Amino acid sequence: MKKVKLIAILTALTMTLGCFAGCGDSDSSSEAENTASGSESQAEETEEVVLERTGEMRGLTATELVAEMTTGWNLGNSLDSEAAGLEAETAWNNPKTTKAMIDAVVARGFDVIRIPVTWNEHMGEGPDYTVDEAWMDRVQEVVNYAIDNDVYVILNAHHEEPWRIPDNEHIDAVDEQHQALWRQIAERFKDYGDKLIFEGLNEPRIEGGVNEWNGGTEEGRRCIDRLNQSFIDVVRATGGNNETRLLLVTTFATQAVSQAINDVAIPDDDYVAFSIHAYTPYAFTYHSGETWELYNWDGTRISEIEGVFSGLKSAFLDKGIPVIITEYGAVNKFYSDEQQEETGELVNEAEVVKWVTDYLTIAKSYGIPCVWWDNNEYISSGELFGIFDRDNMTWFTEDVPDAIMAVYEDSGDTADSEEAADSEESTDAAA
Repeated sequence: MKKVKLIAILTALTMTLGCFAGCGDSDSSSEAENTASGSESQAEETEEVVLERTGEMRGLTATELVAEMTTGWNLGNSLDSEAAGLEAETAWNNPKTTKAMIDAVVARGFDVIRIPVTWNEHMGEGPDYTVDEAWMDRVQEVVNYAIDNDVYVILNAHHEEPWRIPDNEHIDAVDEQHQALWRQIAERFKDYGDKLIFEGLNEPRIEGGVNEWNGGTEEGRRCIDRLNQSFIDVVRATGGNNETRLLLVTTFATQAVSQAINDVAIPDDDYVAFSIHAYTPYAFTYHSGETWELYNWDGTRISEIEGVFSGLKSAFLDKGIPVIITEYGAVNKFYSDEQQEETGELVNEAEVVKWVTDYLTIAKSYGIPCVWWDNNEYISSGELFGIFDRDNMTWFTEDVPDAIMAVYEDSGDTADSEEAADSEESTDAAA
């Protein structure tokens, strides 16, 4: 059984007792040593953190599992930072993840936590590509923060493009490393229940390649098909709960464009769903600096959102394959002086509220859960997708999470009402 022993407090205790022993006689010294030895043994036993979790596989189909989800949140730019060692978690200036952070997000109403992880800098040489044990332990610890909240958890392989190049020249070596990685992850987490989900690929593409974000090339798409299938095969082969675990496969660059979703192989597996990213429309969700950029949401571009979900329905839902939008969101944008004078606002948060309400209302109508991309950036530099302030354990904005939850708040009430109505009808019939 894997355990992590927290020994800092023991070191302090031993040093303190050693000081007392040095100031007394030999009997006192002997007594202090015995006390220290006993305390160390007791404290060591108390401070052990058991990493393993076991869980139930309830026999639900992929569609039934996805139907249990409502709305999710990404732990972005933490474990997916591209750096070596345990300090990688804070390499992009985010604080070390704590259980309190995850507890706060779950308490807000999010029932899917996606944990992006970059493994590249933590793997040894081939053919084993052994993942550093301390890194695997830390990933498991963070996964447990969410699993212990009884929510769905999506664990993935993120920012792996430097080695995971989907072309004919590299695919054999890529697939070997890809399988070695997922074999290790699957073995570590094989006893977890069905609320742990594996996502094999994140935005797989050739950086700077042809049609990088628009479906790539046929060669690239066939390489993604191969990686999707080998991911499934290697996880299933580890047995146990992994035989029926929900696995997420994806399109080229995880895009929802027609070329990507209509030219991807659908695996012959009863427990798969597709992971898609949809920051739609891009002119509103990103700060491009272009003349066509949108700051305000008046609903005139809502057809673009509808088009994305309609396309996903035709490509996947109509074939019995569920879909999860594992990344979506809109950045916080600061108005120019003229815009601020016109709106009376410094940022376009009220517009994001209107957009997310439209976006999720459509997503909900298709039965597609969505997971907000949160990188903990709200007013600094970079892509300002942050809504939860991990540094201060508060929400950068209350209005956006309020709007997200408002879309789903009547879901349970509706189900309860229907159940109550059915019960009442049964009672009347019996009478």
